[in-house]
Amino acid sequence: MDIFDFSEGREGYYGEYGGVFLPEILQATIEELLVCFRECKADPKFWQDYVALLQNYSGRPTPITHLENLSRKLGGAQIYVKRDDLNHTGSHKINNVMGQGLLCQRLGKSKVIAETGAGQHGFATATMAAKFGFECKIYMGAVDVARQRPNVFWMENLGAEVIAVEDGQKTLKDAVNECMRDWVTNMADTHYILGTACGPHPFPEMVSWFQSIIGLEAREQMLKQAGRLPDRVYACVGGGSNAMGIFQGFMDDDVELIGSEGGGHGVGSYMHSSRLAYDDATVGVAQGYKTYFLQNDEGNMNETHSVAAGLDYIGVNPIFAHLHDQGKVRFEAATDVEVKEALRLTMRTEGLIPALESTHAFVTAIKEAPTMGKDQIILINQSGRGDKDIFTIADALDDAKWKSFIGGKADQYRAENN
Repeated sequence: MDIFDFSEGREGYYGEYGGVFLPEILQATIEELLVCFRECKADPKFWQDYVALLQNYSGRPTPITHLENLSRKLGGAQIYVKRDDLNHTGSHKINNVMGQGLLCQRLGKSKVIAETGAGQHGFATATMAAKFGFECKIYMGAVDVARQRPNVFWMENLGAEVIAVEDGQKTLKDAVNECMRDWVTNMADTHYILGTACGPHPFPEMVSWFQSIIGLEAREQMLKQAGRLPDRVYACVGGGSNAMGIFQGFMDDDVELIGSEGGGHGVGSYMHSSRLAYDDATVGVAQGYKTYFLQNDEGNMNETHSVAAGLDYIGVNPIFAHLHDQGKVRFEAATDVEVKEALRLTMRTEGLIPALESTHAFVTAIKEAPTMGKDQIILINQSGRGDKDIFTIADALDDAKWKSFIGGKADQYRAENN
C-alpha cells in the first residue's frame, strides 16, 4: 500500500519538526518499535489483515452521507460527511488501536497502556485489549474523568484499569506524561498505544498510516457518490490523527484541506487549544518530539481549554506543523460558543449528533459553505459521535429536564448508600 511520504531528509522529521527526544533508557524500546513498524509497512499481508479486521469487527468501510437539508439551509456548497462515528466504539480511534494491537502481537508484548482525553481512545484501547487478551491500563486526567464518565464506565467494565491523573492541569497532556513514566518502568512487556499522531517517531507516521484508511475510503466513495472529488475537506485537529487520516486521501489532488482547532474562549483569551490557527504557540520540544506548543517563554506549558476534551492538548502533530509552514493545510479555530450552535443546528437539520471534537470541523464548514457555489462540494470528517458528551452537551444547552433527571438519580444513590 502506498501513502504519501511526508518525511524530508532525516527519518522521523518533517521539515524541522518531529524527531525522538526521549530518555536513553527508552531508546532500545523505540528502536524495537520502529523495526517492527517498518516490517509491518513492508508486508502487504499485514495491511490486508488490518483491513479485514476493521471490516469484520469495527464495521468499515464507514459510509459518506450527503447533508441535503443543511446544504439547502445554508444555500451554498453541497455538504457531505464521512461517518467515522459509525465505527465500533463510536470514533476513528478504533482504526489506530486495532492496527497497534496487531503490531503489539508481533512485538510479543502482553500489556498495553494508553492516554486518553475525551475517553474515545481509552474506550477503543480497552476494547482492543479485551479482544486480543492484553492487560490494559488507561491514564486519564482527573478533569477528563469527571467530564467523560460514560467512557470511563465502559473502559472499566471492559477490564481496563483507569488511573485518574491529578498532576498539572489534570487533562490530556498530564495523562501523556504519566504514560511515558509507566512505559519507562515497564517497557520489557508493555506497549504504549499512543492515541494520536504526536509524540516521538515512529508514532506520528505510524498513527497516520493506520488512520489513512479513512481518506482512502473517502476518496473512492466521493468519486462514486458525487462523481468527483470535493473542493474542500474539513476535519477537527487536536493531536491530528483523524485529520491526517482523511487528508491523506486527497494530498495529491487539487483539494483544499482545512483543520479546525479548539478555539475555546476565543483569540486573545489564552484559554484555548489553538496551536496553528492563533499566534500563541511557539516551537519547542516536549513529550518526545518537536512541534508547536502552547508554552511560555521559559518553555513551560500553558493552560489550555476546549469544550471538547479530545482537543484540549498543548501540541500538534509535527507533520501538520510542517504542512502549515508550507501552506498545504489551512488551520482555523472554532470557539466553544460556535461549537454549541453548530451542534444544535446539525442535530435539528440532519439528525446527526457529532462529537464535540468533530463539531469543530462542522463550525468552519458551516461558516464557509454559504460563500461557495452550489455546484461546489465540501466533505467533513465526522470522526466521532456525541454519545460520550451527553453531560457536557446537556450542560451547554442548559437542558432543564436532564438536570432534573441527574438530580433525581443523585438523590436515589444517596438514599441507597445511607
